[in-house]
Amino acid sequence: MSQMKQERVNPPQTQDRQPGLTGPMHPKPEAEARQYLAAGKLKGKVALITGGDSGIGRAVAVHFAKEGADVAIVYLNEHEDARETTRLIEAEGRRCLQLAGDIGDEHFCVNAVKSCVQELGGLNVLVNNAAEQHEQKRLEDISEAQLEQTFRTNIFAMFYLAKAALPFMDEGDSIINTTSITAYQGHDTLIDYASSKGAIVAFTRSLANNLEKRGIRVNAVAPGPIWTPLIPASFDADKVAKHGSQAPMQRPGQPDEVAPCFVFLASSDSSYMSGQVLHPNVGTVVNG
Repeated sequence: MSQMKQERVNPPQTQDRQPGLTGPMHPKPEAEARQYLAAGKLKGKVALITGGDSGIGRAVAVHFAKEGADVAIVYLNEHEDARETTRLIEAEGRRCLQLAGDIGDEHFCVNAVKSCVQELGGLNVLVNNAAEQHEQKRLEDISEAQLEQTFRTNIFAMFYLAKAALPFMDEGDSIINTTSITAYQGHDTLIDYASSKGAIVAFTRSLANNLEKRGIRVNAVAPGPIWTPLIPASFDADKVAKHGSQAPMQRPGQPDEVAPCFVFLASSDSSYMSGQVLHPNVGTVVNG
């Protein structure tokens, strides 16, 4: 276990923009599990991952590359983070396609899928991972603009990307959505975010039923508190320092502790699973 995974909390820090950036973070989130043993589980596959530039998305992209997949990473405008993710993927001998734009725009989503198929030769795994959150202490403080923006990024984009991807996907392919522990527990200052994550659970189960006869599996991952750029971009320094301290292990998880869930759901190891949610949250029972 690395020194970072032994830490209980992280130093106070904050960022004044969303999505957050990896560069200013201390310590940096871990995307590569050095002890991870790849087995070619995604050899010859092509994956498209939203939010693939950093955090959980970067870790998933790197793990997919280790397993033999070529990867398209979709991100908003974090170009430096995207370049680093590309470097890590190419270091595994795989191809990486960078696609910058707003997934809340359906036209962009359609073009992103087309670019992935044209440049990488297909699309077998769609990972809907990108999200945003904006803390508000009172429901009355959530503006119409914030509510729409949160849902557009967090759930509308999943509809857009799945619709665009399905014509290129075949039996045995899969869609994996990132939801959250907040979908099950709720969150007092992230009401719109938690609500959008609850919608993702229902979307996952419904789409799984819809695609059953086509042989395309749909599952989700609901992480607990994970150390990603979204955390200092969302909370004040004091809350950031306490992030994950209430979890059973009294620390936030690292992205590379979540990524293997996505590998499992993307591979044939999970061939009998669809409409399910995995919960990497160090033992918090969410009854879902």
